[in-house]
Amino acid sequence: METSEKITFEQVGADFSLDKLLAARVRSQAAVEILSSLVKPGMTEEDANVLAKQALFDLGMEREWHPTRYRFGENTLKTFKESSTANTVLKENDIYFIDIGPVFDGHEGDSGNTFVIGDDPDMRACAKAVKEVFEKVKQCWLTENISGKALYEYAEHTAQAMGWQLNLGTPGHRIGDFPHSIYKANRLATLDFIPCSALWVLEIQIRHPTKNFGAFYEDLLLSN
Repeated sequence: METSEKITFEQVGADFSLDKLLAARVRSQAAVEILSSLVKPGMTEEDANVLAKQALFDLGMEREWHPTRYRFGENTLKTFKESSTANTVLKENDIYFIDIGPVFDGHEGDSGNTFVIGDDPDMRACAKAVKEVFEKVKQCWLTENISGKALYEYAEHTAQAMGWQLNLGTPGHRIGDFPHSIYKANRLATLDFIPCSALWVLEIQIRHPTKNFGAFYEDLLLSN
């Protein structure tokens, strides 16, 4: 973890707890796996969201700081703020991702991951590649001490070198004690300073260069 002075610079509330934030991270990641087990071919995103809302409350979520997003098939090309094509049905061989923003114990979780149903090799490669891009960018942050803006420039070059296209409309963001936005709501991809550990979410969204699907993965930038 960075020094307490750096955390103060990044602006958190008086009730901020690193332990609680990290616990929210773990609970959010586990929740995404549980939500993925509810997804079946033939469902729409709207069907999945109904199941997800109750499941998250059952897991102890106090509220959402951002709404849950399921993206099926071609909707995996959409950024968070873009509307999905309505009534998109998950196919027997398909790709989808889940993005959740629950609040646990007054602290924001944020987790997103991509899943594949069936055995389409390009979809499976895409779901694998998005995590590989994420890890490469995270390692760059750990070793090069560069700004958020430079990180996303590196992410774009890395994705291209691996044969994928980075969606720059998914720029990463702050997280913290709820609501983090009253302290700082910058986008990671626009930062002109080095983001500190445990307060910034690195989001990576890629797409296939010729086919209409993509993948998404996100997690906190953590130095240990």
